[in-house]
Amino acid sequence: MATKLFPKFSQGLTPFFTGNWAAYAPILTFLGGFHPQTQSLWLTDMAHHHLAIAVIFIVAGHMYRTNFGIGHRLQAILDAHTPPGGGLGAGHKGLFETVNNSLHFQLGLALASVGTITSLVAQHMYALPPYAFLAVDFTTQASLYTHHQYIAGFIMCGAFAHGAIFFIRDYDPEQNKGNVLARILDHKEAIISHLSWVSLFLGFHTLGLYVHNDVMNAFGTPEKQILIEPVFAQWIQAAQGKSLYGFDFLLSSTNSPAFSAGQSLWLPGWLEAINNNQNSLFLTIGPGDFLVHHAIALGLHTTTLILVKGALDARGSKLMPDKKDFGYSFPCDGPGRGGTCDISGYDAFYLAVFWMLNTIGWVTFYWHWKHLTLWQGNVSQFDESSTYLMGWLRDYLWLNSSQLINGYNPFGMNSLSVWAWMFLFGHLIYATGFMFLISWRGYWQELIETLVWAHEKTPLANLVYWKDKPVALSIVQARLVGLAHFSVGYIFTYAAFLIASTSGRFG
Repeated sequence: MATKLFPKFSQGLTPFFTGNWAAYAPILTFLGGFHPQTQSLWLTDMAHHHLAIAVIFIVAGHMYRTNFGIGHRLQAILDAHTPPGGGLGAGHKGLFETVNNSLHFQLGLALASVGTITSLVAQHMYALPPYAFLAVDFTTQASLYTHHQYIAGFIMCGAFAHGAIFFIRDYDPEQNKGNVLARILDHKEAIISHLSWVSLFLGFHTLGLYVHNDVMNAFGTPEKQILIEPVFAQWIQAAQGKSLYGFDFLLSSTNSPAFSAGQSLWLPGWLEAINNNQNSLFLTIGPGDFLVHHAIALGLHTTTLILVKGALDARGSKLMPDKKDFGYSFPCDGPGRGGTCDISGYDAFYLAVFWMLNTIGWVTFYWHWKHLTLWQGNVSQFDESSTYLMGWLRDYLWLNSSQLINGYNPFGMNSLSVWAWMFLFGHLIYATGFMFLISWRGYWQELIETLVWAHEKTPLANLVYWKDKPVALSIVQARLVGLAHFSVGYIFTYAAFLIASTSGRFG
């Protein structure tokens, strides 16, 4: 088949070893842009890209010592990383042994890498579709984006969790004296307080703008909203050729040499594609986008603050200097040490997962609503309603749940009924989580004691007895059960909403 499409393919690897690389030009291209029919990246461009990356990696791989004795040992590379000014103390000395002797450190680094990559995959799969016709299969596109962002969120939380466990179980202060790890621990107050003021700044200002705009709309004076144009981001888009903002710069300027060269020499069809409002290449942005980007930044910084504080304080804090002796998760250290509840490494992870889910919610709500209006040719709805919170609740969530609610109705059922049931079931699981999260342990302990009393007073029930008297879940256990229900219920609920609202509209 390949030889029919590309006759020179029949020569195999001969052109590669003989230096006749031009023979591969039909299958390894550098066209740029998208295939006009499938609206995906050119398959031959992707083949070329992956081959080129492989060659670069093979060459770069010689940096590291292998069985052939070529290259440097990782330990030597790390030990040499000491800046001449002494700004990082002992630099990376001791890191090789530390990483090598801690599975939690290795897992934390691996999860951080994979989590970042997964989020990038979510972004690039829709912006630069690699699969044929993915650009016009809206439900698949929305599902893939949401799926990968959720996965990225959980994996990144896992990275910090294992980082905290490393500090408790595997960190050796002597082995890491004066190196970058020790210096991070020495400066933890500065790191945590900086993250704290950034989160506070973003939170007060973003929420303040949203609430102001809500009040103005409620009072019937939408013209009094505070609407800030993202001028710097618009300028960057204009430099790449987005013309509607009115900037006279680079590819937006017909007098620019870049504009003239772009038309004839490289990226044919680029300007048409970037100015076409029906694709996801460079989305038109305005005040609603400006606000939601800052809301997402708030979520990211607050999640990071909680996770970083949990990891850096896992060994001990001024309040509890011997915290590392209590392990990763402990509820409290009794009434004699007030304030020791909710400060274990696990408690930070537990709280951060709520913030992570919250943030991924904002990210996916934004992506989905922006694209729903784009695909329907009704972008003005997003532009007008996304500047205040009631707009999000009414014109995104409530309006788009109508197909879902009508999966079952008095007139019968349709193909969306399974998602309608999943939507209800997801809410049920989500709500069950709060039973474990809000009621305190003593309530359940007392309830169980009344059940034990009733059991013992009932002759038939006494035929079945227990070895250990039943007790309520511990605080740590109940939080885990509650968090699991909250997360699973939330994901089921939003998955049903996302799929039904997209497929109900676009098939």
